[in-house]
Amino acid sequence: MVSKYWHRYCPEGVESRYELLVFDHKDQPFLPLTDFYHDCIGRIDKSSALSYLQCLLPFFSWLNHFSQYQGERVQWNDEPQAIRTAIEDYLMDEMACKVREKETFQLVNLTNKSPNTVNRFLSAMKAFYKSLIRLKQYEHLNPLIDSHAILNDYKNQTEGVRKGKPRMPSVGGTEDPIPHRRLTDSYFKVINEEWHPHIIDDLHLPFQVYQAGKKVNWSQRETVIARMLFETGARASEIIELTIGDYRSRKSHQEVITFSKGSHGRKVKFLRFSKDTVKSLFHYIHSERKKYDPDQLGFEDLPDEAPLFLSEVGTPLTYPSWYYHWNKAMKKSEIKLNPHKARHWFVTTRLREIYRISKSEAEIQQRKNELIKYMKWKNQDTITVYEHYFDEEKHREAHDQMLEHMAKNEKKYEQEEKKKRKKKPTLSVIETQKEVEIDTDLQELLDGLE
Repeated sequence: MVSKYWHRYCPEGVESRYELLVFDHKDQPFLPLTDFYHDCIGRIDKSSALSYLQCLLPFFSWLNHFSQYQGERVQWNDEPQAIRTAIEDYLMDEMACKVREKETFQLVNLTNKSPNTVNRFLSAMKAFYKSLIRLKQYEHLNPLIDSHAILNDYKNQTEGVRKGKPRMPSVGGTEDPIPHRRLTDSYFKVINEEWHPHIIDDLHLPFQVYQAGKKVNWSQRETVIARMLFETGARASEIIELTIGDYRSRKSHQEVITFSKGSHGRKVKFLRFSKDTVKSLFHYIHSERKKYDPDQLGFEDLPDEAPLFLSEVGTPLTYPSWYYHWNKAMKKSEIKLNPHKARHWFVTTRLREIYRISKSEAEIQQRKNELIKYMKWKNQDTITVYEHYFDEEKHREAHDQMLEHMAKNEKKYEQEEKKKRKKKPTLSVIETQKEVEIDTDLQELLDGLE
């Protein structure tokens, strides 16, 4: 049985500066949550403070037993990226949410299994780190806040239409007014609708993206990552955070291993890409990467833990740094494409190929099961949305064939009718053996002529 965090009010008659104490899984006082509760009192009412605390207790219990980041248990005072990874895993594993990357933040989609406390939990986490930063117990930036959103909001508030110049006074009327309402600064943004995958069925989409990259002079690194996105169906972070050892660990030179959402940092899935991408990858490693590597090492000399992709200053590439280049290319070519949609494109394209090459329903089902395992979908129902799309596609194809057959029959009927109208009528003499009856007066006349 998993031991849990819990709280207890101070018994009557006992003197303490705390009216409530939180205890950890070993039944020892846990001051971070205790101090958080008391810091909230006076800022919000006690019932709200207690509600926040009750949302956090299950997470801290889970954090102690199941969290993992880079092979280690996550501690509440770890760096922001470790905290964010733990929260993301908790949202997916314990709260049945769908979490996906969006620029510099994460979108949280609720499912029909998600509890109605998701928003409250994220608000409580955000408030917890605000308090601990205020109490000088957490030395990093708030993991629940998107620092890029704050920076962009600050720029919008201070930069004017004149390049490099501050905004003119609003009374002058020379600049557009600042929007009264700004976007939330939360790193995890909840969308109040159930998650549905996007069907991306444009066969030329990857090549449009590659051309967009050329327009803004993408480096070898950006080109390789873009190719791997479309060819593997992986999330951007699963590619960006690859190491040299991830590549060496597979027998095939066209494959790497990587982590998956919910795998707690364990390398549980493999990615496969084309021979052309392999050539581009090694060209990058031996030229551009080697140039930025602090030790100027080539592939053979690099340690397994070395990052596969480096920044221009020789540090491991991060998602925000990479996304800057992706977004620049999309804006230049006026393409509205989040990198996660490359994953949807991959699934749609793979399913289309499965339906094309399979010779029986059993073969289709087998190949779909293989795809589910490759994508590491915990919920196999995910594929049903894509299947629904292809069921509609098959209906469209069958319906088009029926309409085409109807059009041919209609044309054939009109041609036959036209031939009938053009045919000339012929006169015919009808002979009859019947006797003609003659009236009496006429017969007398005839008899008189004889």
